[in-house]
Amino acid sequence: MTEKLLSEITTAQVGGPARTYIRATTEAEIVEAVSSADAANEPVLIVGGGSNLLVSDAGFDGTVVHIASTGVEELPIPACGGANVRVQAGTVWDDFVQLSIEKEWSGPAALSGIPGTVGATPVQNVGAYGVEVSEFIASVRTWDRQINQFKTFANADLRFGYRDSILKQNMVNGSPRYVVLTVDFQFTLGSLSSPIKYGELAKSLGVQVGKRAESALVRDKVLALRASKGMVLDGTDHDTWSAGSFFTNPILTTAEAERLPADAPRFPVTDHSQVVLGTKEAPVVEGLVKTSAAWLIDHAGFTKGFTVEAGAPAGLSTKHVLALTNRGGATGADLARLRDTVVAGVRERYGITLVPEPVQVGF
Repeated sequence: MTEKLLSEITTAQVGGPARTYIRATTEAEIVEAVSSADAANEPVLIVGGGSNLLVSDAGFDGTVVHIASTGVEELPIPACGGANVRVQAGTVWDDFVQLSIEKEWSGPAALSGIPGTVGATPVQNVGAYGVEVSEFIASVRTWDRQINQFKTFANADLRFGYRDSILKQNMVNGSPRYVVLTVDFQFTLGSLSSPIKYGELAKSLGVQVGKRAESALVRDKVLALRASKGMVLDGTDHDTWSAGSFFTNPILTTAEAERLPADAPRFPVTDHSQVVLGTKEAPVVEGLVKTSAAWLIDHAGFTKGFTVEAGAPAGLSTKHVLALTNRGGATGADLARLRDTVVAGVRERYGITLVPEPVQVGF
């Protein structure tokens, strides 16, 4: 138990002190830390990689449990074949993706370069380039703080949606009811990726949308694409001092989408909760349309590198308008001011209220 600034363990590098900080390296230590805090009526904040957090300058007046349990265990092969893998919550996600490619566990290559830990991925239903982690998750083992018992969720019980799950729905200000301990994945075997769904990625791979490519090559291309947008962590690049893509892409009704300019992006909304182990294509949800948060931000006048005022220490990334970045010395208040300015501007221009993706604590 040591004193810790939240700015030291979050990728945006902002956030005040934790009243109590505990780094938990095993499942038992995680449960003990959380249970002890709950018994003392202490507020609890769970931190993994710190890549999806925006913490206020006041910090956290409670116990911060830093999940640092690591390990990958291959379980008995299920009747359907493939690979069955159990991963500790504190395992670095991108390290696990790299391992999956080496082991020829097919599927997650398009999720390369996403910062954070494995335990965070089912909470947000992490996704990129048309792939969502829910497609490979078999079950999630958690500690249920409400009843002080272990609880395991099967895929169907997790209520996965677009950047959503029952785990996220039962979270308040970064404090979850269900603390993720391990995640079980099931993969088909092979060196090829799942079908490529994004045109930008397909073009870089030299394949048509819907075709497969070598997973190792997909990883290389995804890392290059993400780096070009400042979405691969680099301590020397302020464009990566962020909480990643700060706003989710708005999902609109067909009528709402019709009020957008003709050149605004429009994508089908698909239900990835129906896709397990890549067995079928995600069905399209009728009556809904997804548009681009980045397009809305850019066309509302907030271009790359935008700051609220000249020389402000917080600004949009110079590579991608979806990232709110710490240009050096920014506070949580600086990033919150930038957030509010962008949200207000997009709402005024298009009548759409952008929804932040990171967990915001103390605002």
